[in-house]
Amino acid sequence: MQETLNYINENKQRFVDELFELLRIPSISADPAYKEDVLKCADVVAAHLKNAGADNVEVCQTKGYPIVFGEKILDKNLPTVLVYGHYDVQPADPLELWKKPPFEPYIEKTELHPEGAIFARGSADDKGQFFMHLKAFEAMMKTNALPCNVKFILEGEEEVGSVSLGDFVNENKEKLSCDCILISDTHIYSNEQPTVTTGLRGLSYVEVEVEGPNRDLHSGLYGGAVPNPIHVLSRMIAKLIDEDGHITIDGFYDNVETVSDTERAEMNKLKDNPEEFKKSIGLNGVEGEKGYTTLERTSIRPTLDCNGIWGGYIGEGAKTVIPSKAFAKISMRLVPYQTPAEITEKFTRYFEKIAPENVKVKVTPHHGGMPYVLPTDTKEFLAAKKAMESTFGKEVLPYRGGGSIPITAMFEQVLGAKSVLMGFGLDSDAIHSPNEHYGLFNFYKGIESIPLFFENYVK
Repeated sequence: MQETLNYINENKQRFVDELFELLRIPSISADPAYKEDVLKCADVVAAHLKNAGADNVEVCQTKGYPIVFGEKILDKNLPTVLVYGHYDVQPADPLELWKKPPFEPYIEKTELHPEGAIFARGSADDKGQFFMHLKAFEAMMKTNALPCNVKFILEGEEEVGSVSLGDFVNENKEKLSCDCILISDTHIYSNEQPTVTTGLRGLSYVEVEVEGPNRDLHSGLYGGAVPNPIHVLSRMIAKLIDEDGHITIDGFYDNVETVSDTERAEMNKLKDNPEEFKKSIGLNGVEGEKGYTTLERTSIRPTLDCNGIWGGYIGEGAKTVIPSKAFAKISMRLVPYQTPAEITEKFTRYFEKIAPENVKVKVTPHHGGMPYVLPTDTKEFLAAKKAMESTFGKEVLPYRGGGSIPITAMFEQVLGAKSVLMGFGLDSDAIHSPNEHYGLFNFYKGIESIPLFFENYVK
Protein backbone atom coordinates (compact mmCIF):
# COMPACT_ATOMS: atom_id res chain seq x y z
CA MET A 1 0.00 0.00 0.00
CA GLN A 2 2.93 2.36 0.57
CA GLU A 3 3.76 2.08 -3.12
CA THR A 4 0.18 3.15 -3.93
CA LEU A 5 0.44 6.16 -1.62
CA ASN A 6 3.77 7.08 -3.22
CA TYR A 7 2.15 6.97 -6.67
CA ILE A 8 -0.62 9.27 -5.45
CA ASN A 9 1.86 11.74 -4.01
CA GLU A 10 3.92 11.79 -7.23
CA ASN A 11 0.83 12.50 -9.39
CA LYS A 12 -1.06 15.03 -7.27
CA GLN A 13 -0.66 17.94 -9.67
CA ARG A 14 -1.75 15.85 -12.67
CA PHE A 15 -4.85 14.71 -10.77
CA VAL A 16 -5.83 18.34 -10.15
CA ASP A 17 -5.13 19.32 -13.77
CA GLU A 18 -7.37 16.51 -15.01
CA LEU A 19 -10.12 17.49 -12.57
CA PHE A 20 -9.93 21.05 -13.90
CA GLU A 21 -10.65 19.74 -17.41
CA LEU A 22 -13.74 17.98 -16.08
CA LEU A 23 -14.90 21.06 -14.16
CA ARG A 24 -14.72 23.20 -17.29
CA ILE A 25 -17.62 21.22 -18.80
CA PRO A 26 -20.93 22.86 -17.77
CA SER A 27 -22.85 19.59 -17.33
CA ILE A 28 -26.05 21.18 -16.00
CA SER A 29 -28.71 18.47 -16.18
CA ALA A 30 -31.60 20.78 -15.19
CA ASP A 31 -31.24 23.05 -18.23
CA PRO A 32 -31.85 21.56 -21.73
CA ALA A 33 -29.59 24.27 -23.17
CA TYR A 34 -26.63 22.31 -21.76
CA LYS A 35 -27.62 18.92 -23.17
CA GLU A 36 -24.54 18.60 -25.39
CA ASP A 37 -22.28 19.52 -22.48
CA VAL A 38 -23.81 16.81 -20.28
CA LEU A 39 -23.33 14.24 -23.05
CA LYS A 40 -19.74 15.43 -23.59
CA CYS A 41 -19.06 15.09 -19.88
CA ALA A 42 -20.25 11.46 -19.92
CA ASP A 43 -17.78 10.69 -22.71
CA VAL A 44 -14.93 12.40 -20.86
CA VAL A 45 -15.72 10.48 -17.66
CA ALA A 46 -15.75 7.22 -19.62
CA ALA A 47 -12.35 8.04 -21.11
CA HIS A 48 -10.91 8.73 -17.65
CA LEU A 49 -12.33 5.46 -16.37
CA LYS A 50 -10.84 3.51 -19.26
CA ASN A 51 -7.45 5.21 -18.88
CA ALA A 52 -7.45 4.36 -15.18
CA GLY A 53 -7.64 0.66 -16.03
CA ALA A 54 -11.32 -0.26 -16.04
CA ASP A 55 -12.68 -2.91 -18.39
CA ASN A 56 -16.00 -3.02 -20.25
CA VAL A 57 -16.42 0.75 -20.02
CA GLU A 58 -19.78 1.83 -21.47
CA VAL A 59 -21.77 5.00 -21.86
CA CYS A 60 -25.17 3.40 -21.24
CA GLN A 61 -28.14 5.16 -22.77
CA THR A 62 -31.26 5.80 -20.67
CA LYS A 63 -34.49 7.71 -21.20
CA GLY A 64 -32.56 10.73 -19.92
CA TYR A 65 -28.84 11.31 -19.66
CA PRO A 66 -26.44 8.37 -19.93
CA ILE A 67 -24.91 6.33 -17.12
CA VAL A 68 -21.20 5.58 -17.34
CA PHE A 69 -20.30 2.02 -16.31
CA GLY A 70 -16.96 0.28 -15.94
CA GLU A 71 -15.51 -2.58 -13.95
CA LYS A 72 -12.43 -4.54 -12.99
CA ILE A 73 -13.15 -8.14 -12.07
CA LEU A 74 -10.10 -9.86 -10.64
CA ASP A 75 -11.79 -12.99 -9.33
CA LYS A 76 -15.49 -13.76 -9.02
CA ASN A 77 -14.80 -15.28 -5.61
CA LEU A 78 -13.55 -11.94 -4.27
CA PRO A 79 -15.87 -9.25 -2.84
CA THR A 80 -17.14 -6.58 -5.23
CA VAL A 81 -17.38 -2.88 -4.36
CA LEU A 82 -19.70 -0.73 -6.48
CA VAL A 83 -18.63 2.94 -6.63
CA TYR A 84 -21.42 5.47 -7.29
CA GLY A 85 -21.10 9.13 -8.23
CA HIS A 86 -22.67 11.74 -10.52
CA TYR A 87 -21.14 13.96 -13.19
CA ASP A 88 -24.03 16.42 -13.55
CA VAL A 89 -24.04 19.71 -11.65
CA GLN A 90 -26.47 22.33 -10.39
CA PRO A 91 -27.15 25.51 -12.40
CA ALA A 92 -24.64 28.23 -11.52
CA ASP A 93 -27.15 31.09 -11.09
CA PRO A 94 -26.95 33.78 -9.84
CA LEU A 95 -23.82 34.30 -11.91
CA GLU A 96 -23.14 37.81 -10.62
CA LEU A 97 -22.37 36.41 -7.13
CA TRP A 98 -19.43 34.32 -8.32
CA LYS A 99 -15.96 35.81 -7.85
CA LYS A 100 -14.93 34.29 -11.18
CA PRO A 101 -16.87 32.39 -13.89
CA PRO A 102 -18.22 29.14 -12.38
CA PHE A 103 -16.78 26.86 -15.08
CA GLU A 104 -13.30 28.36 -15.04
CA PRO A 105 -11.77 26.56 -12.05
CA TYR A 106 -9.05 28.18 -9.98
CA ILE A 107 -7.33 27.61 -6.63
CA GLU A 108 -7.49 30.10 -3.78
CA LYS A 109 -6.47 29.86 -0.12
CA THR A 110 -9.17 30.43 2.51
CA GLU A 111 -9.39 30.42 6.29
CA LEU A 112 -10.67 26.84 6.30
CA HIS A 113 -8.45 25.77 3.41
CA PRO A 114 -4.95 27.20 4.03
CA GLU A 115 -3.54 24.77 1.45
CA GLY A 116 -5.99 26.09 -1.13
CA ALA A 117 -9.43 25.16 -2.42
CA ILE A 118 -10.67 24.47 -5.94
CA PHE A 119 -13.41 26.97 -6.83
CA ALA A 120 -15.84 25.86 -9.55
CA ARG A 121 -19.36 24.56 -9.94
CA GLY A 122 -19.24 20.81 -9.26
CA SER A 123 -15.90 20.92 -7.44
CA ALA A 124 -17.39 19.40 -4.26
CA ASP A 125 -20.72 18.15 -5.63
CA ASP A 126 -19.82 15.78 -7.06
CA LYS A 127 -17.06 15.90 -9.69
CA GLY A 128 -14.24 16.47 -7.23
CA GLN A 129 -15.50 13.67 -5.00
CA PHE A 130 -16.21 10.95 -7.57
CA PHE A 131 -12.95 11.83 -9.37
CA MET A 132 -11.11 10.81 -6.18
CA HIS A 133 -12.32 7.26 -6.81
CA LEU A 134 -11.07 7.22 -10.39
CA LYS A 135 -7.64 8.42 -9.32
CA ALA A 136 -7.50 6.03 -6.33
CA PHE A 137 -8.45 3.19 -8.66
CA GLU A 138 -5.76 4.28 -11.12
CA ALA A 139 -3.18 4.29 -8.32
CA MET A 140 -4.18 0.80 -7.20
CA MET A 141 -4.05 -0.50 -10.76
CA LYS A 142 -0.65 1.05 -11.50
CA THR A 143 0.83 -0.47 -8.34
CA ASN A 144 -0.96 -3.85 -8.50
CA ALA A 145 -2.69 -3.09 -5.20
CA LEU A 146 -6.38 -3.57 -6.07
CA PRO A 147 -7.47 -6.25 -3.56
CA CYS A 148 -10.96 -7.03 -4.84
CA ASN A 149 -13.40 -6.45 -7.68
CA VAL A 150 -14.72 -2.98 -8.37
CA LYS A 151 -17.54 -1.59 -10.50
CA PHE A 152 -18.40 2.02 -11.29
CA ILE A 153 -21.78 3.60 -11.95
CA LEU A 154 -21.63 7.35 -12.65
CA GLU A 155 -24.89 9.05 -13.56
CA GLY A 156 -25.85 12.36 -15.13
CA GLU A 157 -29.22 13.07 -13.49
CA GLU A 158 -28.63 13.18 -9.74
CA GLU A 159 -29.32 16.91 -9.58
CA VAL A 160 -32.74 16.37 -11.19
CA GLY A 161 -33.82 13.44 -9.04
CA SER A 162 -31.96 10.47 -10.63
CA VAL A 163 -35.01 9.94 -12.82
CA SER A 164 -33.47 7.16 -14.96
CA LEU A 165 -31.31 5.45 -12.36
CA GLY A 166 -34.01 3.28 -10.76
CA ASP A 167 -35.00 1.69 -14.06
CA PHE A 168 -31.36 1.16 -15.00
CA VAL A 169 -30.53 -0.57 -11.72
CA ASN A 170 -33.63 -2.77 -11.87
CA GLU A 171 -32.85 -3.76 -15.46
CA ASN A 172 -29.18 -4.50 -14.72
CA LYS A 173 -29.19 -6.30 -11.37
CA GLU A 174 -26.65 -8.91 -12.46
CA LYS A 175 -24.38 -6.36 -14.10
CA LEU A 176 -24.37 -4.24 -10.92
CA SER A 177 -24.29 -7.11 -8.40
CA CYS A 178 -21.99 -6.25 -5.52
CA ASP A 179 -21.28 -6.71 -1.84
CA CYS A 180 -21.25 -3.05 -0.85
CA ILE A 181 -21.63 0.39 -2.41
CA LEU A 182 -19.13 3.20 -1.87
CA ILE A 183 -20.37 6.78 -2.25
CA SER A 184 -18.54 10.09 -1.82
CA ASP A 185 -21.33 12.67 -2.09
CA THR A 186 -21.44 13.75 1.55
CA HIS A 187 -19.21 15.73 3.89
CA ILE A 188 -17.18 15.27 7.06
CA TYR A 189 -17.86 17.23 10.23
CA SER A 190 -14.56 19.11 9.94
CA ASN A 191 -10.95 18.56 8.94
CA GLU A 192 -10.10 18.45 12.65
CA GLN A 193 -12.88 15.95 13.38
CA PRO A 194 -13.31 13.50 10.47
CA THR A 195 -16.50 11.48 10.33
CA VAL A 196 -18.22 8.76 8.35
CA THR A 197 -21.85 9.50 7.53
CA THR A 198 -24.06 6.76 8.97
CA GLY A 199 -27.46 8.19 8.23
CA LEU A 200 -29.37 10.44 5.85
CA ARG A 201 -32.85 11.83 6.09
CA GLY A 202 -35.56 11.09 3.59
CA LEU A 203 -37.66 13.67 1.78
CA SER A 204 -41.22 14.60 0.94
CA TYR A 205 -41.47 17.63 -1.37
CA VAL A 206 -44.77 19.27 -2.27
CA GLU A 207 -46.11 22.37 -3.97
CA VAL A 208 -49.24 24.02 -2.58
CA GLU A 209 -51.72 26.38 -4.19
CA VAL A 210 -54.34 28.58 -2.57
CA GLU A 211 -57.02 30.04 -4.84
CA GLY A 212 -59.32 32.88 -3.82
CA PRO A 213 -61.25 35.08 -6.27
CA ASN A 214 -61.68 33.99 -9.88
CA ARG A 215 -59.31 36.73 -11.13
CA ASP A 216 -56.84 39.30 -9.79
CA LEU A 217 -58.80 42.10 -8.14
CA HIS A 218 -58.25 45.85 -7.72
CA SER A 219 -57.04 46.21 -4.11
CA GLY A 220 -58.87 49.53 -3.72
CA LEU A 221 -62.24 48.23 -4.89
CA TYR A 222 -62.09 44.85 -3.14
CA GLY A 223 -59.48 45.17 -0.37
CA GLY A 224 -60.83 44.38 3.08
CA ALA A 225 -63.82 42.46 1.76
CA VAL A 226 -62.33 39.33 0.14
CA PRO A 227 -59.74 36.74 1.16
CA ASN A 228 -56.23 37.52 -0.08
CA PRO A 229 -54.64 34.15 -1.05
CA ILE A 230 -51.16 35.36 -0.06
CA HIS A 231 -52.41 36.25 3.44
CA VAL A 232 -54.28 32.97 3.75
CA LEU A 233 -51.32 30.90 2.57
CA SER A 234 -48.98 32.72 4.96
CA ARG A 235 -51.27 32.00 7.91
CA MET A 236 -51.59 28.35 6.89
CA ILE A 237 -47.82 27.90 6.62
CA ALA A 238 -47.39 29.54 10.04
CA LYS A 239 -49.76 26.94 11.52
CA LEU A 240 -47.57 24.04 10.37
CA ILE A 241 -45.00 24.57 13.16
CA ASP A 242 -45.75 25.66 16.73
CA GLU A 243 -43.70 27.89 19.05
CA ASP A 244 -41.72 24.88 20.32
CA GLY A 245 -40.59 23.96 16.81
CA HIS A 246 -42.99 21.02 16.77
CA ILE A 247 -44.66 20.13 13.45
CA THR A 248 -48.44 20.22 13.96
CA ILE A 249 -49.50 17.88 11.14
CA ASP A 250 -51.77 15.14 12.55
CA GLY A 251 -49.81 11.91 13.03
CA PHE A 252 -46.58 13.38 11.67
CA TYR A 253 -44.43 11.81 14.41
CA ASP A 254 -46.23 8.44 14.56
CA ASN A 255 -43.41 6.43 12.96
CA VAL A 256 -40.39 8.50 13.98
CA GLU A 257 -37.45 6.40 15.16
CA THR A 258 -36.64 6.71 18.86
CA VAL A 259 -32.89 7.20 19.06
CA SER A 260 -31.41 5.82 22.28
CA ASP A 261 -29.82 8.04 24.88
CA THR A 262 -26.56 6.16 24.27
CA GLU A 263 -26.57 6.95 20.56
CA ARG A 264 -27.53 10.57 21.23
CA ALA A 265 -24.62 10.88 23.65
CA GLU A 266 -22.26 9.38 21.07
CA MET A 267 -23.56 11.78 18.43
CA ASN A 268 -23.01 14.78 20.67
CA LYS A 269 -19.35 13.90 21.14
CA LEU A 270 -18.84 15.95 18.03
CA LYS A 271 -17.63 19.35 19.08
CA ASP A 272 -20.75 21.35 18.35
CA ASN A 273 -19.82 25.05 18.52
CA PRO A 274 -23.04 27.12 18.56
CA GLU A 275 -21.20 30.41 18.16
CA GLU A 276 -19.20 29.18 15.17
CA PHE A 277 -22.38 27.71 13.67
CA LYS A 278 -24.20 31.04 13.94
CA LYS A 279 -21.22 32.99 12.63
CA SER A 280 -20.85 30.73 9.58
CA ILE A 281 -24.35 31.62 8.36
CA GLY A 282 -24.58 35.19 9.64
CA LEU A 283 -27.17 34.68 12.39
CA ASN A 284 -27.44 35.98 15.94
CA GLY A 285 -29.43 32.97 17.13
CA VAL A 286 -30.75 29.55 16.15
CA GLU A 287 -34.09 27.86 16.64
CA GLY A 288 -35.66 24.45 16.27
CA GLU A 289 -37.50 21.66 18.01
CA LYS A 290 -37.43 22.06 21.80
CA GLY A 291 -35.42 19.48 23.71
CA TYR A 292 -32.84 18.71 21.01
CA THR A 293 -29.36 20.00 20.23
CA THR A 294 -28.49 21.60 16.90
CA LEU A 295 -26.73 18.39 15.86
CA GLU A 296 -29.84 16.36 16.66
CA ARG A 297 -32.20 18.80 14.99
CA THR A 298 -30.24 18.55 11.75
CA SER A 299 -29.91 14.76 11.70
CA ILE A 300 -32.23 12.54 13.76
CA ARG A 301 -35.35 14.74 13.81
CA PRO A 302 -37.79 15.37 10.96
CA THR A 303 -38.29 18.93 9.74
CA LEU A 304 -40.59 21.09 7.62
CA ASP A 305 -39.44 24.12 5.65
CA CYS A 306 -41.04 26.52 3.20
CA ASN A 307 -38.57 26.69 0.30
CA GLY A 308 -40.33 29.32 -1.77
CA ILE A 309 -43.51 31.42 -1.82
CA TRP A 310 -44.99 33.59 -4.52
CA GLY A 311 -48.15 35.19 -5.89
CA GLY A 312 -49.51 38.46 -7.22
CA TYR A 313 -47.36 41.11 -8.84
CA ILE A 314 -43.59 40.92 -8.32
CA GLY A 315 -42.36 42.99 -11.27
CA GLU A 316 -40.91 46.51 -11.36
CA GLY A 317 -42.91 49.34 -9.89
CA ALA A 318 -46.38 48.99 -8.34
CA LYS A 319 -49.50 47.12 -9.32
CA THR A 320 -52.24 47.23 -6.71
CA VAL A 321 -53.91 43.83 -6.98
CA ILE A 322 -55.28 41.13 -4.74
CA PRO A 323 -54.01 38.00 -6.49
CA SER A 324 -56.28 35.18 -7.50
CA LYS A 325 -53.73 32.56 -6.41
CA ALA A 326 -50.71 32.10 -4.16
CA PHE A 327 -48.18 29.27 -4.20
CA ALA A 328 -45.45 27.75 -2.05
CA LYS A 329 -42.99 24.89 -2.19
CA ILE A 330 -42.52 22.92 1.02
CA SER A 331 -39.99 20.23 1.89
CA MET A 332 -40.12 17.80 4.78
CA ARG A 333 -36.98 15.90 5.80
CA LEU A 334 -37.84 12.46 7.13
CA VAL A 335 -36.19 10.04 9.53
CA PRO A 336 -36.55 6.28 9.97
CA TYR A 337 -39.31 4.95 9.88
CA GLN A 338 -41.27 7.62 8.07
CA THR A 339 -42.00 7.17 4.36
CA PRO A 340 -42.56 9.85 1.68
CA ALA A 341 -45.98 8.41 0.76
CA GLU A 342 -47.17 8.45 4.38
CA ILE A 343 -45.98 11.98 5.10
CA THR A 344 -47.23 13.43 1.81
CA GLU A 345 -50.68 12.01 2.51
CA LYS A 346 -50.74 13.34 6.09
CA PHE A 347 -49.55 16.77 4.93
CA THR A 348 -52.26 16.91 2.26
CA ARG A 349 -55.04 15.98 4.68
CA TYR A 350 -53.88 18.50 7.27
CA PHE A 351 -53.35 21.32 4.77
CA GLU A 352 -56.89 20.81 3.45
CA LYS A 353 -58.19 20.66 7.04
CA ILE A 354 -56.74 24.05 8.08
CA ALA A 355 -57.81 25.86 4.89
CA PRO A 356 -60.61 28.47 5.35
CA GLU A 357 -63.87 27.62 3.58
CA ASN A 358 -63.64 30.71 1.34
CA VAL A 359 -60.59 29.46 -0.60
CA LYS A 360 -59.65 26.37 -2.58
CA VAL A 361 -56.38 24.53 -1.93
CA LYS A 362 -54.39 22.09 -4.00
CA VAL A 363 -51.36 20.00 -2.99
CA THR A 364 -49.12 18.64 -5.75
CA PRO A 365 -46.52 16.04 -4.65
CA HIS A 366 -43.11 16.27 -6.28
CA HIS A 367 -40.21 13.93 -5.57
CA GLY A 368 -39.43 12.08 -2.37
CA GLY A 369 -36.95 9.64 -0.91
CA MET A 370 -36.52 7.21 1.94
CA PRO A 371 -34.22 7.81 4.93
CA TYR A 372 -31.15 5.61 5.31
CA VAL A 373 -29.02 4.33 8.19
CA LEU A 374 -25.75 2.34 8.16
CA PRO A 375 -25.17 0.58 11.51
CA THR A 376 -21.81 1.36 13.08
CA ASP A 377 -21.00 -2.30 13.77
CA THR A 378 -20.97 -3.29 10.09
CA LYS A 379 -17.93 -4.37 8.12
CA GLU A 380 -18.51 -1.49 5.70
CA PHE A 381 -18.52 1.23 8.37
CA LEU A 382 -15.52 -0.20 10.19
CA ALA A 383 -13.49 -0.39 6.95
CA ALA A 384 -14.19 3.28 6.23
CA LYS A 385 -13.49 4.34 9.81
CA LYS A 386 -10.13 2.54 9.91
CA ALA A 387 -9.10 3.90 6.49
CA MET A 388 -9.80 7.51 7.43
CA GLU A 389 -8.17 7.16 10.84
CA SER A 390 -5.01 6.04 9.03
CA THR A 391 -4.92 9.06 6.73
CA PHE A 392 -6.22 11.75 9.12
CA GLY A 393 -4.34 10.40 12.13
CA LYS A 394 -7.39 11.05 14.33
CA GLU A 395 -10.37 9.17 15.73
CA VAL A 396 -13.21 9.03 13.20
CA LEU A 397 -16.74 9.35 14.62
CA PRO A 398 -20.09 8.32 13.15
CA TYR A 399 -22.19 11.22 11.86
CA ARG A 400 -25.78 11.39 10.71
CA GLY A 401 -26.29 13.88 7.91
CA GLY A 402 -29.32 16.05 7.42
CA GLY A 403 -29.58 15.81 3.65
CA SER A 404 -31.09 13.15 1.44
CA ILE A 405 -29.64 10.71 -1.09
CA PRO A 406 -32.72 8.67 -2.05
CA ILE A 407 -30.71 6.22 -4.16
CA THR A 408 -29.14 4.66 -1.05
CA ALA A 409 -32.44 3.07 -0.02
CA MET A 410 -33.12 2.03 -3.62
CA PHE A 411 -29.69 0.40 -3.93
CA GLU A 412 -30.26 -1.62 -0.78
CA GLN A 413 -33.73 -2.70 -1.86
CA VAL A 414 -32.74 -3.76 -5.39
CA LEU A 415 -29.11 -4.86 -5.01
CA GLY A 416 -29.25 -6.00 -1.38
CA ALA A 417 -26.10 -4.05 -0.50
CA LYS A 418 -25.34 -1.40 2.10
CA SER A 419 -23.97 2.00 1.06
CA VAL A 420 -20.90 3.48 2.73
CA LEU A 421 -21.18 7.28 2.71
CA MET A 422 -17.50 8.17 2.74
CA GLY A 423 -17.54 11.81 1.69
CA PHE A 424 -14.71 14.29 2.23
CA GLY A 425 -16.29 17.70 1.66
CA LEU A 426 -17.20 20.29 4.29
CA ASP A 427 -20.66 21.72 4.84
CA SER A 428 -19.12 25.16 4.19
CA ASP A 429 -18.13 24.23 0.62
CA ALA A 430 -21.11 26.20 -0.79
CA ILE A 431 -22.51 23.34 -2.83
CA HIS A 432 -25.53 24.47 -4.90
CA SER A 433 -24.44 28.07 -4.19
CA PRO A 434 -22.17 30.65 -5.81
CA ASN A 435 -18.44 30.11 -5.22
CA GLU A 436 -18.68 26.37 -4.61
CA HIS A 437 -15.28 25.01 -3.65
CA TYR A 438 -13.45 21.87 -2.51
CA GLY A 439 -10.29 21.86 -0.42
CA LEU A 440 -7.13 20.40 -1.91
CA PHE A 441 -6.48 18.82 1.50
CA ASN A 442 -9.84 17.04 1.30
CA PHE A 443 -9.37 16.00 -2.32
CA TYR A 444 -6.01 14.39 -1.57
CA LYS A 445 -7.19 12.83 1.69
CA GLY A 446 -9.99 11.13 -0.24
CA ILE A 447 -7.64 9.68 -2.85
CA GLU A 448 -5.36 8.40 -0.07
CA SER A 449 -8.20 6.92 2.03
CA ILE A 450 -10.05 5.01 -0.70
CA PRO A 451 -7.33 2.37 -1.34
CA LEU A 452 -7.18 1.79 2.42
CA PHE A 453 -10.94 1.26 2.49
CA PHE A 454 -10.54 -1.49 -0.13
CA GLU A 455 -7.68 -3.06 1.83
CA ASN A 456 -9.63 -3.04 5.09
CA TYR A 457 -12.84 -4.26 3.50
CA VAL A 458 -11.36 -7.49 2.13
CA LYS A 459 -9.59 -8.43 5.40
